[in-house]
Parts: sequence; C-alpha cells; structure tokens
Amino acid sequence: MGASPRPRPVLGERASHDATCRAFVKLAAELGQETGGHHNRNYLLPLTEGMARMVGGAAGAWVTVRIRRPDALPVVIRTWQNEADVLEAVRGVLPHTPRSLVERDGFSIHSFVDGVPLSSVCDYGKPVDTLFVKALAGLLARMAQVRRGALPALPPVWPRNDTDSQGFLRTLVHLADQQIRRPNRDGFGGLFAALGISEDALAGLAGRVPAMARRPYSLLHADLHRDNVIVSHAGDPPLVCVDWELATYGDPLHDLATHLVRMRYPAHQRAEVVDAWGEAMQQVRPAAVNGLAKDLRHYLAFERAQSVFPDVMRAARSLEESFTQASLDEATAEVRRALEAAAEPLRLVAVPKEGEIRRALFRWLVSRKNGDISGRAWVAEAFEWQPDRRVPERSGFPSAAVREALLAEGAAPAGRVFKGTAHLNTVVAVPGFDSPVVVRRKLPDVCRRERGFLSEHAVLRAIEESSARVAAPRVLALGETYQSDTIALHTYVGPRDVDRPPNHPVHGLLPHEADGLVDQLCALTQVRYEQVDPLAGQGAFHDWLREQLISLVRDLPKASQQAARHLGLPDPDRLQLILSRHGVSDREPALLHGDLNPWNLVRRDDDLALTIIDWEMAVVGDPLYDLVRHLHLTPTRPEIRERMFRRWERRLPAEYTRDWRKDWRVYRRLEIVRSAYVDLDRIVTGVSLDAPNVRRAVDSYAVTLAVATGSLGLPVPSTATPYLARALA
Repeated sequence: MGASPRPRPVLGERASHDATCRAFVKLAAELGQETGGHHNRNYLLPLTEGMARMVGGAAGAWVTVRIRRPDALPVVIRTWQNEADVLEAVRGVLPHTPRSLVERDGFSIHSFVDGVPLSSVCDYGKPVDTLFVKALAGLLARMAQVRRGALPALPPVWPRNDTDSQGFLRTLVHLADQQIRRPNRDGFGGLFAALGISEDALAGLAGRVPAMARRPYSLLHADLHRDNVIVSHAGDPPLVCVDWELATYGDPLHDLATHLVRMRYPAHQRAEVVDAWGEAMQQVRPAAVNGLAKDLRHYLAFERAQSVFPDVMRAARSLEESFTQASLDEATAEVRRALEAAAEPLRLVAVPKEGEIRRALFRWLVSRKNGDISGRAWVAEAFEWQPDRRVPERSGFPSAAVREALLAEGAAPAGRVFKGTAHLNTVVAVPGFDSPVVVRRKLPDVCRRERGFLSEHAVLRAIEESSARVAAPRVLALGETYQSDTIALHTYVGPRDVDRPPNHPVHGLLPHEADGLVDQLCALTQVRYEQVDPLAGQGAFHDWLREQLISLVRDLPKASQQAARHLGLPDPDRLQLILSRHGVSDREPALLHGDLNPWNLVRRDDDLALTIIDWEMAVVGDPLYDLVRHLHLTPTRPEIRERMFRRWERRLPAEYTRDWRKDWRVYRRLEIVRSAYVDLDRIVTGVSLDAPNVRRAVDSYAVTLAVATGSLGLPVPSTATPYLARALA
C-alpha cells in the first residue's frame, strides 16, 4: 500500500511549470549558496515571484534546490526513487521535516529548514553534547511511529515478515551487491580484485548472516550523520532531519548502526549513544530493543563491509580531480583504512600494504587517463618502461606493445585479474597482437618461504627453444615499471573468451588429463637444463632437497617456530636427524616444474589437455620428485595415481625411473613434512592466505599435522589440539 498520488497539472500548465523550474534551477546554480553533498549539489536561494506562485509560497522565502550530480557514482542503497513520497509520509510524525515543493528528474526543490548543520556546531570525530545525543535518539525512535501504509510500496525483494531481522540484513547485503558493486564493476572491478576484494565477497557475507532476535520493522532514515541534522534556530524542535533519499523500511537496529558509523562519534561516546537510543525506543516501541546487545554488531559489520566499495571508489576518483604525490598518499591511506575496517566482515585474509595500494591506484588512474597525466615530471618518470635486456625484444611485440599492455592493465575488469601468492596477473588485449597477454606483476613485500632458484623467463625460453611438447606460456617481455615493480608479460593460456576464468583441475585430474600431464613431464627431459642451470646434474638431489627443507624450518619466524614446538613438530636439528635415515637412488636429472598444484594447471581442449603455468619454482633434479609433489598437492584418486605412475614408467628410459617404487614414498614423506611447517607458518603469519591453493591447504591443516607427525614416527602431543584450535582461529 503506497502514498496517495498528488494532483498533476494539465499538459500546458505542466510545460509552463517546467520552464519556470528550469529557469529557477539555473539561477540557483549561478547565484545560490552551495552547501555540497555526495549525491546532489545543494543550493540555497530565495523564491522568485514566479516560483512562489507555482509552489504556493511567499516570494523571498528561502528554499533548497537539490541538483543530482550527473557524474555521481552509484554508491548507495536506494529503496525508493522518489524522496517526495517519503517526505510526505514523514510529515505527520515529524512536522518540521522539509516539504517537497517540486520533484523532477535530476532535481528537486525543498522548503528550507532555518538552522545550521550539526557538523558546524560539532565537527566529525568530536563528542556530541548529551542533550543532542538524546534528541537524536528521540528522532530515530519517533520514526517508528510512521505507519507503513503511509509509505511508498516496497520492492518485491523485501522480506514478507515485518519482524524478520535476519531476512532484512540479508536483503541489505544483496542490495549492496546489486546497487553498489555490480554497477561499478566495469570501472572499478579490476581495482577491487587487485586490492584483494573478491567478486563474491558480499555474497559470502549474505550467506553468513546469523539468526537474530525479531524486531518490528519501521521507517529508517539510513543516513543520519552530522550534515543531515539541522540545529534549528527556533529551538523547537532542537534538531530536524533532512536528506531522506536513502530512507528505507526495516529493522530499526540498522538505523542505529549507520548512525553510529556515519556520525563518527569518539569511541568513548558510543555506549552513551546506544543507551540513549535504547531508552528512547523503549518508550515508543519496546520490542525494537530485543537483542540489542547481541545483534547491533552484525549491522555495524555490514556497514563496514559495504562502505569499502564507495570509500575505495571515491578515493580513486579523487585522484582524477587532483593528482599529486600528496593526493596519492592521502587516497592510499583512505583505501587502507577502508580495507582494514572491512577485513573481518568480508573475510579479507590479507590487507595490502600501502605500497601495493599506492601502485594499484596509480595503475588505475593511468589507465583512466590513457597514460596522459600532463605536467607532472615525476609521474612520467615513474611510468617509464625499463626493459630487462635478458629478454630481447620479440618480433611482433615491440616496446610500444608493452606500453599498451601496461595502460590496459589498470582498467582490466575484475574477471581478468587474478591474485596469487606472489604475483598479480592481469589479462589484457594489446592492439595489433593476435592473442591476449598476461601482465604478471610481482607483488611487493611478499615473503615466500620456499625459494625459487631459476629465472622463470629463462626456463620458459628454454622450453620454447627445445620444441618439446610442453604446453607453457611464452615470455614476451621482462622489465621494471613504477617504483621498480618487476613485471613479465606472457602469452595468455586461458579460454579464448577472456571474460571466462581459467579452468583449473582443483578436484583432481580426469584420466586424459593425467595422461597429458605425465606426457609433458616426460617431455621435459628433452629440454636442455644446462641452458638454465649449468651446474646442475651433479647428483644427490634428494640430499639437497632435504637440506633446503631444514634451512626453511631454521629460518621460520620465532612465532612460527614456537607454534611448531607446541604442535609436536621437531626443531631443525632433530628433523635433520630423522630425515637423514632415508635416501633415494640417483636418477638422470631433468628440468622440473617444482610446484604442480592444480592452480598452476589450466585445462585446454587438445591432446596436451593441460597448460602448465607459473614456473618460478622450477629446478633441475630427479623427475620422480615432480610427479610425487604433484600427487601431494592435488586431490588424486588411487586409480589415477597408479595410472600416472604406470604411464610415467613406461614412457621414460630406465635411467630416469630406476628404483622409483621404493623411493617415491621418501619424497612423499618430505613433502608432507614440508607442508606441516609451511602451512603452519601461513596460519601464524597470515601470509598468502588469499591464494586458493594456500586457503585449501590451511583449511585441512589438522589432517596435515597428524600425517606429518605420524610419518616422522612422532606422537601428537596433548597440547596440540587446543593450540591448533587457537592457531586456526
């Protein structure tokens, strides 16, 4: 049931009114006193005689002209499109609320509330006088007296039950996704992805909304901050709410939460505000305070979660208006604050550091400006491409193509940005080049416990020059950009439709994929490994691998070492003693990938079945190790494992496979123990938890620990279970 429609003028009269309004709005923009606003430009000026006759007011009376900003980002949730209908409904309960005199597409004219914004009396961040706190709480409580029947009709997605608090919050989360994130996906989706905000972050939050106490729905202002509260000159009433365009209907606890966040009360005053709201609401609608102490935090978490999107977008857009080193630093700090606030509710496992944020904002801006940020010498110098001469310029991909790829990088949509443990990978189109390109940017401040020993570009070039049937990307360029960021450009090996994500065998290989991978591992023996590691092939690979693991454990941070002791994992010296009891036979060496987890395999439609990517952990050593490490990192059914071993043995000469049946379990034990230490370190330090392969490993850590200690012949100590629970939390 909605509000009764207001009488409309006949056609000729409407045209005359429109002309009068347009002239008045133009006058407001030229001569009026501007009062700002995120979504509207608000101007104060007196009514002309023509406008006064039209709206039934007195000439010279002040009004507020609200002009919708044409470039305003969709960064808010709107329940109703027509603010005038809301104002009409509210006036019966709050008679001093502004009246809507004119409502048109793009602008509106409201009666003027004589007073000053609360922000001019008491700025953001400062304590608010107790009398004002009680008056604000009273305003929020009185909104519960507005009848639903007086309000416009609600959208069809609204919960049917007018006391369903859980349903209302879940609806809010879905609306934030539909009205804020999705409309801005094309312009900002890649930036969100680069900052670690996944596309399903809000969907995940909606799925985690807990059961809450039932509270009767009421009208909510939903944007009650210091600029939207007028301290009236008359003093009766002391405060008047303005700007009702974001009003909604639902759980009153949501209004309290948005008020707490957007008013920016000092931390010590929040309890006073909550108590004042509870007392005021108790007098008007006692059931509205049900579960206040328990449920308020869920709405506060939602407010922090959804705010990260407008906060990041506004910070980025501010750089288009004024770009200096100071403005970039300010935007970086604002984005970091927003990410830190949203980290818990959105489960952002790692908030980027300032350097990574600054680089992401810079790339976004350069792409928006098409590389033209005129008159700033430091910017031109920062964006200059510095090629690494170890990778000569390729025919068909000159330096100009590199620049085109870098310009496209910051504007890439979210579906083309993939964040891994050590790299940000962005798929772009380069004019004149016949296939998509991956800009592979090394993330700053990433600490990888497992070291790489060979240069990825050299490994890929050796594979390409060998003509071996190994499906791997081709290196197009290598070099440095802004603030010495290391980047590599590779050919893209995902689906032809680049807007579809690459398909990884995360649940294990299909039989033909297992065959294809084995065939490629066998083909790697044809690559001249001396080209990438002239000193390799001296034997004792297993001994070297074991020593690398001991060094890794020895170099773990103190907190990780302490956690390992509590969980029953041995210290480096004891670990070395245990592992030294086992050895393997020498086999002919070959080039190995070194990290064949499912996310480093991309499905393809030919007989090769899989493309192998991310060769940073490549090493020269025992071919058996590559196969065993893959089986450790990938869910593999016993029949697939046996199929791969049989095919691998059949396809390789004996010098590569001798004694594998007794040796493969030695490598398997080594990898299980490695995972026990590496995954525990990730849990303790939080490093790389946003990478899917790391997330899966961490989620199954209890099993990893049990298998590792068992393989070492050690018992799990009685302190392990509570300590592990604490570590995983």
